Amino acid sequence: MIKEHDRVVLTAPVPKERLEVGDVGTVVHAYRDGKAFEVEFTTLDGRTAAVATVEASDLRPVSSREITHARELMIS
Repeated sequence: MIKEHDRVVLTAPVPKERLEVGDVGTVVHAYRDGKAFEVEFTTLDGRTAAVATVEASDLRPVSSREITHARELMIS
């Protein structure tokens, strides 16, 4: 079960926010029904890249056997 402050991984892109599958974020708000979450995505230097409302079906928790992978954020 995903809850506030958990690290999560996108399993579907969020094109409006330029987010891709595999991007890692932190849950900043869990909606009451648990079907959606407000997730903050940051750059590696700590700047907020996006805050997006994401359906639970488009997220998964991080696992202990994963490492982060860097990609450059595309600016439109």
